Amino acid sequence: MSVALDQSTKRLTEAEYFEIERAADFKSEFFDGEMFAMAGGTALHSLISTNVAIEFGNRLKGRPCVPYNADLRVKIEATGLLTYPDLSVVCGPLRFVDPSARDTIMNPTLLVEVLSDSTEAYDRGKKFEHYRQIPTLREYLMVSQKEPRIEAYIRSENTPWQLREAASLEASLAIPSLDITISLAEVFANVQFPPPRIRTTPTRPPDSK
Repeated sequence: MSVALDQSTKRLTEAEYFEIERAADFKSEFFDGEMFAMAGGTALHSLISTNVAIEFGNRLKGRPCVPYNADLRVKIEATGLLTYPDLSVVCGPLRFVDPSARDTIMNPTLLVEVLSDSTEAYDRGKKFEHYRQIPTLREYLMVSQKEPRIEAYIRSENTPWQLREAASLEASLAIPSLDITISLAEVFANVQFPPPRIRTTPTRPPDSK
């Protein structure tokens, strides 16, 4: 979700961030010595995030890859960003920053963010720049709240990030890194989208005489 800069001028260490964060009543990202409080979610964001978690959970049942909701923190080792994706999928053993705390991982295979007006530019831009630095990450999904659409950036061993999209409630999206296909009808179940805007053709004024 959207982040707001904590105006404190004191630079924190990562250890200080963890101490504060684990005692806090709300979540904050951490980057370059600063904490950024994450805004609360809307009902629509919560619904879509829950649907995403259920769909991935159902598709991955009995497989070695496991989905985790936004309670699980992710650290990008190359940049130092600590954040909370809306969904993380990890294949194989979890690699923790602190094995005793077991609340922050570093090896996701797939990450999902549900876009909102306040976060879309960040999720598409700077946050994706950070995510691309995760060696284990193979796919990054951005899920719209405005229409039934999912954008998936996919990386394989021999190719750079490539975009694939799925749109409409009848569509499905293949997830190559997990060898599954997800249904947009399930991801957007019970979502009431705003009606499409009706475009009107301007009437040409009569020629003046």
